Amino acid sequence: MTATSVGALLLCRADPETVRPVARLLRESMLLLPAGEGWSVLVPEGKPWRRDGRVGGRTPADGGVGGTPADGSGPEPVDRVVGGWATALAVGSTWPVLALWWDGDRAGYTLASGFRRPVGYIWLADGTPAAEDEAMRTSALRLGLDPVTDVQALEALTRADPETDADARLQGLLAVLTRAGVKLPPGLSPGEPADRLRSVAGIHPEAEQIEWAGWRDAVREELDAVESGSLGPWVIGPRARAVATAQVATGLPLALWGARRRSGGWIAAGLVLLLQGLLGFAYDRCRNAGGAAGR
Repeated sequence: MTATSVGALLLCRADPETVRPVARLLRESMLLLPAGEGWSVLVPEGKPWRRDGRVGGRTPADGGVGGTPADGSGPEPVDRVVGGWATALAVGSTWPVLALWWDGDRAGYTLASGFRRPVGYIWLADGTPAAEDEAMRTSALRLGLDPVTDVQALEALTRADPETDADARLQGLLAVLTRAGVKLPPGLSPGEPADRLRSVAGIHPEAEQIEWAGWRDAVREELDAVESGSLGPWVIGPRARAVATAQVATGLPLALWGARRRSGGWIAAGLVLLLQGLLGFAYDRCRNAGGAAGR
């Protein structure tokens, strides 16, 4: 790691198909690649962080996450920018996001998982630990690592070692993660400048461009992801129509019964069920019509 090496990688514990619709909501230009069984990696194409007084990429005013603050106070450090990305990706998801970052003076990671407070660790350029040891144990727990062997290996990264610099610390972290399935594509190594990471990722045969395509496409992709997941049969198809039928069949008489008894609560409950059923029918019909038109 040199004084001018600034870069970051975002490791997501999910396959690219799952990560894709969520990553597009960041409204940042990135490359998405598989990174082992059940893992993906996002490589930022822009550099919306502080580096010798220059800044690239998108700013919050443009709709991006991270970059130059809206108050004009200047570009932010790389750890803060990618930490914001990791948090945005993880909120509402069932998979954690590990942001690896380095800026020439320091290196470290930020782990975001759902709505829990992110945790992370920092090393100075020479490898000197500069964070609380408890963060490592918390990270291992949230990533589902082995509580004995993996935690022992991670705790070794928190002890002073004059022969180990910040790059080696991140490589040690990745070595532990390989036992959890992580396998970064060749050339994507911590400590490399962002330009080189982008170039290496761009020539990978499975690299996929992630760009903001507007809210309509984002909603469509999210719906496609839901429909292709475990909830799909309950959103569209015979099961979804059966649920909608049951809601209408229950909601209508319930609302009428409530009206006869002049009970506002039962009327409201019946109308809610009735509305949900009708919306279920409408959604199933629209999605089926859209699928037929696309064939």
